[in-house]
Amino acid sequence: MSQLESATSLENNRCLTCGACCAFYRVAFLSAEVDDHEGGTVPLAFVLCIDATHSAMKGTHGFFKRCAALQGSVGRCVTCAIYSSRPSTCRNFLPGWDVLCHNDACNQARSAYGLPPFEDY
Repeated sequence: MSQLESATSLENNRCLTCGACCAFYRVAFLSAEVDDHEGGTVPLAFVLCIDATHSAMKGTHGFFKRCAALQGSVGRCVTCAIYSSRPSTCRNFLPGWDVLCHNDACNQARSAYGLPPFEDY
């Protein structure tokens, strides 16, 4: 099990009560990750084509961002409709609350939603 997998296991996953990053950042990635490409896993229904080689999650490309796969209320209870097939951008976004992989961008997104920063790292 990788560091990130252990940090984000369901029993201690603070992301499930946040979701701010999913409603704050643009989620862009290589189009090869989309399931209409060989080996791709991200469901095409959730994807916006940016250009010949890049895609983004629907809902994250405009001014008001909220990923189309985000379910629930930011800061309360959230889940990802495509968690097991989410793009690499999401897989690589580290939680701000874990001592092993602190990420200031997490707290920046939380701040935009009036949520307190994770400080116990």
